[in-house]
Amino acid sequence: MTDSTSSDPARDEPDGLENPPLGLSSSSSATSAELSHLGLKLHQSLRQFPDFPSPGILFEDILPIFSDPSLHESLIRALQLHIENHYGPKIKPDIIVGLEARGFLFGPSLALRLGAGFVPIRKKGKLPGPTETASYKKEYGEDYFQIQSDAIRQGQTVIIVDDIIATGGSAAAAGSLVERLGGTLLGYAFILELDFLKGRDQLNAPAYTLLSSQK
Repeated sequence: MTDSTSSDPARDEPDGLENPPLGLSSSSSATSAELSHLGLKLHQSLRQFPDFPSPGILFEDILPIFSDPSLHESLIRALQLHIENHYGPKIKPDIIVGLEARGFLFGPSLALRLGAGFVPIRKKGKLPGPTETASYKKEYGEDYFQIQSDAIRQGQTVIIVDDIIATGGSAAAAGSLVERLGGTLLGYAFILELDFLKGRDQLNAPAYTLLSSQK
């Protein structure tokens, strides 16, 4: 997780019905219903920890999803359903890009499920060889993301994944790196969204979130 959370404890039900995959026809109502069911199941597994890692922060803990193989499968299935129904059979991602660090928890599994490659974007200084760098603003200063310069080929289609979108700065930086290497950015997929921070307004491609979190 690269963006901070809020201290407001209000939580919503999963937005599987409010934020369905685009392009669904009436014949796809079963898919929509499955997404809603999976979203509810995943939402109920989350835990919140007030004042972590510092006072005023309400931390959303997604780790219970990965300690239970059924929940892990539900997460990958939900993301798979969204991607396949949103983009259709003629468009598929060549690459899933995961952001450090929690995008690494499910990005490789999703890539394998979709028959795509996986590419990590890491903090500055963590990757060997030639890299491209992009900066993004944090609450106190700047941070930097890097990607290996040969990780994405010209014209490859890419979806970026991470656990949460808050302010959107880190995700936007990742998107700029993908495009700098010549990739075609199809969109972003997140487990959680802090809607009130309007992070998706910073992004240069459509964003999908499985669950709505704090308001």
